[in-house]
Amino acid sequence: MSIPTIGVIGGSGLYEMEGMSDIRSVTVETPFGAPSDDFVTGILDGVRMVFLPRHGRGHRFLPSEVNYRANIWGMKKLGVQRIISVSAVGSMKEEIVPGHIVIPDQFIDRTKGIRKDTFFGEGVVGHVQFADPLCSDLSGWLYDAAVAAGATVHKGGTYLCMEGPAFSTRAESFMYRSFGASVIGMTNLTEAKLAREGEICYGTIALSTDYDCWHETHDDVSIEAIMEIIRSNVTTAKNIIRHAIGKIGGNRSCPCASALQYAVITDRSMIPAATREKLELIIGNYL
Repeated sequence: MSIPTIGVIGGSGLYEMEGMSDIRSVTVETPFGAPSDDFVTGILDGVRMVFLPRHGRGHRFLPSEVNYRANIWGMKKLGVQRIISVSAVGSMKEEIVPGHIVIPDQFIDRTKGIRKDTFFGEGVVGHVQFADPLCSDLSGWLYDAAVAAGATVHKGGTYLCMEGPAFSTRAESFMYRSFGASVIGMTNLTEAKLAREGEICYGTIALSTDYDCWHETHDDVSIEAIMEIIRSNVTTAKNIIRHAIGKIGGNRSCPCASALQYAVITDRSMIPAATREKLELIIGNYL
């Protein structure tokens, strides 16, 4: 069985994991511009890992400024088959207490259409299946790993992805709760869409940091509170990743691995040469 290359997108400190060897910084040039930062590669417990700070080192990019296409393309270029996202989120449910972990299985899109969230366009039309936007196999392994790591973890739930960068108004927070959202964040849906188009499995470790602003007996969300819980959860996230990579198999039988098989509907003879070259890494197997 082949050993997969696993990508991790999250904070810049995640790759500082005990036992990581052969650590290298890799610059990847992409047809979509520069990724958020250099990728950090290494070997952890015999598994090749690729790490990327989503917002760049020092947290320089707003959620809407992150070059998601370049980030996912770079992961694909480096041979990544599965991406583990580590993300801070607000809790929209009483039982998801700040400090808990959620492994979501659905998304609601409340972004504003200003992000580049598809590789298609410029003469190529494609439509991937996205009814189940997170890889069920990977999500299952992440849940089991969280349990093994001793975390309080919730299996399943809906991640509502908002535009930001401001947090919700109180009225919006109550509205999102009425949607049935479990957690709220600003990044993962965009990554998941592009990962699906890149035939990369995608799963989320959502770190609950606050109750947004809907909870009557808790303080409204603040950066200070978020950062305090994130710092306390970094060790937990690292432990989950370490447990997860020991469970993840090499061969993929999930639909993610063949998501583009019937997705491209443009007549192949009509695809512009420049676009064909730009998307060779993504759709080359189907041209």
